[in-house]
Amino acid sequence: MTNRLEGKAALVLGVAPGNVGEAIARRYLDQGARVLVAGRRADALNAVAADLGCDARVCDITVEDQVNALVADAVQRLGGLDIGVNASGWGLLKPFLDHSRNDLEQMNAIQFSGPFQYFQALLRHMPAGGSIIQISSVTATIMFDQHAAYMGTKAGIDHVIRCIAHEFGHRGIRANSIAPGGVADAPMSGGGLHHPAIAALYQREIPLGRSGLAADVADAALWLASDESSFVTGQVIHVSGGQTLRRNPSMVDVIAAATSS
Repeated sequence: MTNRLEGKAALVLGVAPGNVGEAIARRYLDQGARVLVAGRRADALNAVAADLGCDARVCDITVEDQVNALVADAVQRLGGLDIGVNASGWGLLKPFLDHSRNDLEQMNAIQFSGPFQYFQALLRHMPAGGSIIQISSVTATIMFDQHAAYMGTKAGIDHVIRCIAHEFGHRGIRANSIAPGGVADAPMSGGGLHHPAIAALYQREIPLGRSGLAADVADAALWLASDESSFVTGQVIHVSGGQTLRRNPSMVDVIAAATSS
Protein backbone atom coordinates (compact mmCIF):
# COMPACT_ATOMS: atom_id res chain seq x y z
CA MET A 1 0.00 0.00 0.00
CA THR A 2 1.45 3.37 -1.03
CA ASN A 3 0.66 6.99 -0.25
CA ARG A 4 -0.86 6.15 3.12
CA LEU A 5 -0.06 9.69 4.29
CA GLU A 6 -1.10 11.54 1.14
CA GLY A 7 -2.13 15.10 2.00
CA LYS A 8 -0.75 14.97 5.55
CA ALA A 9 1.93 17.25 7.04
CA ALA A 10 4.45 15.89 9.54
CA LEU A 11 7.07 17.40 11.85
CA VAL A 12 9.80 15.03 13.08
CA LEU A 13 12.01 16.37 15.88
CA GLY A 14 15.21 14.60 16.92
CA VAL A 15 16.57 13.79 13.46
CA ALA A 16 20.23 12.97 12.85
CA PRO A 17 22.05 10.82 10.28
CA GLY A 18 21.15 7.15 10.59
CA ASN A 19 18.88 7.49 13.61
CA VAL A 20 15.28 6.47 14.16
CA GLY A 21 14.05 10.00 13.46
CA GLU A 22 15.60 9.92 10.00
CA ALA A 23 14.04 6.52 9.29
CA ILE A 24 10.60 7.83 10.29
CA ALA A 25 10.93 10.97 8.18
CA ARG A 26 12.02 8.90 5.19
CA ARG A 27 9.07 6.54 5.56
CA TYR A 28 6.63 9.46 5.84
CA LEU A 29 8.01 11.06 2.68
CA ASP A 30 7.84 7.74 0.83
CA GLN A 31 4.17 7.51 1.82
CA GLY A 32 3.23 10.94 0.46
CA ALA A 33 3.50 13.24 3.49
CA ARG A 34 4.93 16.73 3.50
CA VAL A 35 7.72 16.61 6.09
CA LEU A 36 9.88 19.03 8.02
CA VAL A 37 12.77 17.56 10.01
CA ALA A 38 14.36 19.18 13.04
CA GLY A 39 17.34 18.54 15.27
CA ARG A 40 20.00 20.22 17.34
CA ARG A 41 23.08 19.89 15.09
CA ALA A 42 22.83 22.04 11.97
CA ASP A 43 25.39 20.28 9.77
CA ALA A 44 24.04 16.80 10.49
CA LEU A 45 20.43 17.92 10.10
CA ASN A 46 21.04 19.70 6.82
CA ALA A 47 22.81 16.63 5.44
CA VAL A 48 19.78 14.49 6.25
CA ALA A 49 17.36 17.04 4.79
CA ALA A 50 19.38 17.27 1.58
CA ASP A 51 19.37 13.48 1.26
CA LEU A 52 15.64 13.25 1.94
CA GLY A 53 14.70 16.30 -0.13
CA CYS A 54 12.65 17.96 2.60
CA ASP A 55 12.61 21.12 4.71
CA ALA A 56 14.63 21.39 7.92
CA ARG A 57 14.97 23.69 10.90
CA VAL A 58 17.52 23.60 13.69
CA CYS A 59 15.91 23.24 17.12
CA ASP A 60 17.20 22.42 20.59
CA ILE A 61 14.32 20.69 22.38
CA THR A 62 15.55 22.06 25.72
CA VAL A 63 14.96 25.69 24.64
CA GLU A 64 11.29 26.66 24.86
CA ASP A 65 11.47 29.59 22.42
CA GLN A 66 13.11 27.38 19.79
CA VAL A 67 10.48 24.68 20.23
CA ASN A 68 7.60 27.14 19.87
CA ALA A 69 9.21 28.75 16.82
CA LEU A 70 9.82 25.34 15.24
CA VAL A 71 6.20 24.26 15.45
CA ALA A 72 4.89 27.63 14.22
CA ASP A 73 7.34 27.55 11.29
CA ALA A 74 6.39 23.98 10.42
CA VAL A 75 2.72 24.94 10.27
CA GLN A 76 3.52 27.85 7.96
CA ARG A 77 5.86 25.92 5.67
CA LEU A 78 3.75 22.77 5.47
CA GLY A 79 0.36 24.44 5.34
CA GLY A 80 -0.82 22.90 8.61
CA LEU A 81 0.23 20.03 10.82
CA ASP A 82 -1.29 16.55 11.13
CA ILE A 83 1.58 14.56 12.68
CA GLY A 84 4.14 15.48 15.32
CA VAL A 85 6.94 13.08 16.30
CA ASN A 86 9.54 13.39 19.05
CA ALA A 87 12.57 11.15 18.54
CA SER A 88 14.95 13.10 20.80
CA GLY A 89 16.93 11.34 23.50
CA TRP A 90 20.14 11.08 25.48
CA GLY A 91 21.39 7.56 26.22
CA LEU A 92 23.23 8.29 29.48
CA LEU A 93 24.73 5.20 31.12
CA LYS A 94 25.99 5.90 34.64
CA PRO A 95 25.72 4.18 38.03
CA PHE A 96 22.80 5.45 40.10
CA LEU A 97 24.93 7.04 42.83
CA ASP A 98 27.14 8.78 40.26
CA HIS A 99 24.35 10.79 38.67
CA SER A 100 25.06 14.47 39.31
CA ARG A 101 22.49 17.22 39.64
CA ASN A 102 23.65 18.47 36.24
CA ASP A 103 23.06 15.02 34.73
CA LEU A 104 19.54 14.97 36.11
CA GLU A 105 18.71 18.49 34.93
CA GLN A 106 20.08 17.80 31.45
CA MET A 107 18.22 14.50 31.18
CA ASN A 108 14.99 16.10 32.38
CA ALA A 109 15.37 18.92 29.84
CA ILE A 110 15.96 16.52 26.93
CA GLN A 111 13.54 13.75 27.82
CA PHE A 112 10.80 15.28 29.95
CA SER A 113 10.34 19.05 30.14
CA GLY A 114 11.49 19.60 26.53
CA PRO A 115 9.12 17.01 25.07
CA PHE A 116 6.33 18.27 27.37
CA GLN A 117 6.67 21.77 25.93
CA TYR A 118 6.98 20.41 22.40
CA PHE A 119 3.68 18.59 22.83
CA GLN A 120 2.10 21.78 24.21
CA ALA A 121 3.22 23.64 21.07
CA LEU A 122 1.86 20.86 18.83
CA LEU A 123 -1.50 20.93 20.57
CA ARG A 124 -1.79 24.69 20.11
CA HIS A 125 -1.35 24.24 16.36
CA MET A 126 -3.44 21.08 15.81
CA PRO A 127 -6.99 22.29 16.46
CA ALA A 128 -8.64 19.84 14.08
CA GLY A 129 -7.02 16.63 15.32
CA GLY A 130 -3.86 14.75 14.50
CA SER A 131 -1.37 12.17 15.68
CA ILE A 132 1.33 12.85 18.30
CA ILE A 133 4.03 10.18 18.61
CA GLN A 134 6.72 9.87 21.28
CA ILE A 135 9.69 7.55 20.76
CA SER A 136 10.11 5.86 24.13
CA SER A 137 12.12 2.77 25.07
CA VAL A 138 11.63 -0.81 26.19
CA THR A 139 13.62 0.25 29.28
CA ALA A 140 10.68 2.35 30.44
CA THR A 141 9.13 -1.04 31.26
CA ILE A 142 11.95 -3.52 31.91
CA MET A 143 15.17 -2.93 33.84
CA PHE A 144 18.60 -2.08 32.54
CA ASP A 145 21.59 -1.35 34.75
CA GLN A 146 23.03 2.17 35.13
CA HIS A 147 20.23 3.77 33.13
CA ALA A 148 17.91 5.19 35.80
CA ALA A 149 17.61 8.80 34.66
CA TYR A 150 17.04 7.77 31.05
CA MET A 151 14.49 5.13 32.00
CA GLY A 152 12.66 7.30 34.51
CA THR A 153 12.18 10.23 32.16
CA LYS A 154 11.07 7.97 29.31
CA ALA A 155 8.49 6.36 31.59
CA GLY A 156 7.35 9.77 32.79
CA ILE A 157 6.81 11.21 29.33
CA ASP A 158 4.92 8.04 28.34
CA HIS A 159 2.43 8.92 31.07
CA VAL A 160 2.23 12.48 29.78
CA ILE A 161 1.30 10.99 26.40
CA ARG A 162 -1.56 9.17 28.14
CA CYS A 163 -2.65 12.47 29.68
CA ILE A 164 -2.72 14.11 26.26
CA ALA A 165 -4.78 11.23 24.86
CA HIS A 166 -7.19 11.59 27.78
CA GLU A 167 -7.52 15.37 27.72
CA PHE A 168 -7.52 16.07 23.99
CA GLY A 169 -9.30 13.08 22.50
CA HIS A 170 -12.44 15.21 22.12
CA ARG A 171 -10.48 17.28 19.60
CA GLY A 172 -9.55 14.25 17.54
CA ILE A 173 -6.00 14.20 18.89
CA ARG A 174 -4.41 10.76 19.16
CA ALA A 175 -1.25 10.43 21.27
CA ASN A 176 0.85 7.28 21.53
CA SER A 177 4.37 6.14 22.36
CA ILE A 178 6.55 3.66 20.49
CA ALA A 179 8.95 1.68 22.69
CA PRO A 180 11.80 0.06 20.75
CA GLY A 181 14.40 -2.23 22.22
CA GLY A 182 17.97 -1.94 21.00
CA VAL A 183 18.09 -0.71 17.39
CA ALA A 184 21.04 -2.32 15.65
CA ASP A 185 21.43 0.25 12.87
CA ALA A 186 20.91 3.42 14.94
CA PRO A 187 23.71 5.37 16.65
CA MET A 188 22.46 5.22 20.27
CA SER A 189 22.44 1.44 20.68
CA GLY A 190 23.82 0.17 17.39
CA GLY A 191 27.48 0.25 18.39
CA GLY A 192 27.15 -2.45 21.03
CA LEU A 193 24.84 -4.55 18.89
CA HIS A 194 27.49 -4.73 16.17
CA HIS A 195 29.57 -6.81 18.57
CA PRO A 196 28.50 -10.45 17.89
CA ALA A 197 28.69 -11.59 21.52
CA ILE A 198 26.65 -8.62 22.77
CA ALA A 199 24.11 -9.04 19.97
CA ALA A 200 23.76 -12.71 20.93
CA LEU A 201 23.04 -11.73 24.55
CA TYR A 202 20.14 -9.53 23.48
CA GLN A 203 18.81 -11.94 20.89
CA ARG A 204 18.59 -14.60 23.60
CA GLU A 205 16.10 -12.34 25.39
CA ILE A 206 14.03 -11.53 22.29
CA PRO A 207 11.44 -14.16 21.36
CA LEU A 208 11.62 -13.24 17.67
CA GLY A 209 15.36 -13.88 17.78
CA ARG A 210 16.86 -10.78 16.19
CA SER A 211 17.82 -7.22 17.03
CA GLY A 212 15.50 -4.40 16.06
CA LEU A 213 16.06 -2.08 13.12
CA ALA A 214 15.14 1.56 12.56
CA ALA A 215 12.79 0.39 9.82
CA ASP A 216 10.78 -1.58 12.40
CA VAL A 217 10.20 1.60 14.39
CA ALA A 218 9.40 3.56 11.23
CA ASP A 219 6.75 0.96 10.30
CA ALA A 220 5.02 1.49 13.66
CA ALA A 221 5.30 5.27 13.33
CA LEU A 222 3.74 5.09 9.87
CA TRP A 223 0.81 3.07 11.19
CA LEU A 224 0.23 5.46 14.11
CA ALA A 225 0.37 8.45 11.77
CA SER A 226 -2.06 6.95 9.27
CA ASP A 227 -5.84 6.71 9.31
CA GLU A 228 -5.47 2.93 9.83
CA SER A 229 -4.92 3.59 13.56
CA SER A 230 -7.76 6.10 13.88
CA PHE A 231 -9.14 4.40 17.03
CA VAL A 232 -5.78 3.94 18.79
CA THR A 233 -4.70 6.42 21.45
CA GLY A 234 -3.00 6.53 24.84
CA GLN A 235 -0.93 3.42 24.12
CA VAL A 236 2.70 2.37 24.35
CA ILE A 237 3.36 0.23 21.27
CA HIS A 238 6.32 -2.05 21.96
CA VAL A 239 8.53 -2.68 18.94
CA SER A 240 11.04 -4.97 20.60
CA GLY A 241 10.43 -8.45 19.24
CA GLY A 242 8.71 -9.41 22.50
CA GLN A 243 11.62 -8.48 24.75
CA THR A 244 9.31 -7.29 27.54
CA LEU A 245 8.37 -10.95 28.00
CA ARG A 246 11.93 -11.53 29.17
CA ARG A 247 14.61 -9.03 30.22
CA ASN A 248 17.67 -6.98 29.33
CA PRO A 249 21.06 -8.58 29.90
CA SER A 250 22.86 -7.36 33.02
CA MET A 251 25.72 -4.91 32.68
CA VAL A 252 28.02 -7.63 34.04
CA ASP A 253 26.95 -9.88 31.16
CA VAL A 254 27.41 -7.10 28.60
CA ILE A 255 30.91 -6.25 29.83
CA ALA A 256 31.88 -9.93 29.88
CA ALA A 257 30.63 -10.35 26.31
CA ALA A 258 32.44 -7.22 25.13
CA THR A 259 35.76 -8.42 26.54
CA SER A 260 35.43 -12.06 25.53
CA SER A 261 37.15 -11.61 22.18
